[in-house]
Amino acid sequence: MSTETDDNDTGNEESSGHCSTPDSDGEVAEEIAIISFERKLDTAREIEAEIGDDYESVDIVEYHGDVFEEYWGEYDCFVGLMASGIAMRKTAPLLDDKWDDPAIVVIDEALTWAIPITGGHHGANQVANDLARLGAVPAMTTASEAAGKQGVESKAKALDTHVVNGDSTVATNLAVLNEELAPVARLDGPKAVLVGDDVTVLKRNEDDGVVLGTGTVSGVDTQQVLDAWDAALDDLDLDRSDVDFVATGTRKEGEDGLYEAAQEIGAGVVLFEKETLETFEGPSPSRSKELIGWPGIAEASAIAGGREHDLAREKERFDDAVTVAVGR
Repeated sequence: MSTETDDNDTGNEESSGHCSTPDSDGEVAEEIAIISFERKLDTAREIEAEIGDDYESVDIVEYHGDVFEEYWGEYDCFVGLMASGIAMRKTAPLLDDKWDDPAIVVIDEALTWAIPITGGHHGANQVANDLARLGAVPAMTTASEAAGKQGVESKAKALDTHVVNGDSTVATNLAVLNEELAPVARLDGPKAVLVGDDVTVLKRNEDDGVVLGTGTVSGVDTQQVLDAWDAALDDLDLDRSDVDFVATGTRKEGEDGLYEAAQEIGAGVVLFEKETLETFEGPSPSRSKELIGWPGIAEASAIAGGREHDLAREKERFDDAVTVAVGR
């Protein structure tokens, strides 16, 4: 998962939450009900065992005619182990508003397809992606994801924020699809901002998290990245739950070990352009400017991503593979 951001008062763009408030993007659903026919309960338990550790709760509920109505509003996401037509007919009368409705994913008994039906940007796409670990193909139909692009709600999740004005996402996601959306601009207040209906406003969920500015060697191992982050956080008496997001340079886009490590700790990856990093160059000397023309990525991205544009911990190189600085 990646994102970039603008350097308007910062320079950057992309944890969990519920789908229950109109000013929330829903993010990743945390409370999931697997709705299953009795004959498919073994498969339901297989799904629970695979994804259960990734969510606050995963319950198995045996199907009956009114099961969706009975549990509507109690779960962030329903995983229907059934034909899509059954789920559609039973939930259609219950649907009210995409910002309020739970996400719905259907998956077949053979675990071939995982299909988000509603709430793609509010948990269903993420759950479908997680079901892919069982071999199911996530069948994304949200326009931006189907085109391989990151919708505004996904950007919000990666930045540990929520969408304040949900109606605006129709226009901004269309701009994403057409490659017309500029990077997310960050404004630190106090400040008054006048916006139109086609401007999506993202508000941070927390005010005290840190940013992991990270540089890596090519082909870095996921565990190397995790160990480096843990060591840097432990030195500050922090842990993974204190991380807002991971920040790095655009030249690290697609670095599998980095992205997999970020997924492991439930954080998004923010990619900063070279020009932004030059604006927030860190205090420690770095040979990267001399060798490749880039400022030191770890410190510059940590400073650019932090609310105070400051370092909580200067960079340190771990295992000759990962450099980490912590921004605040």
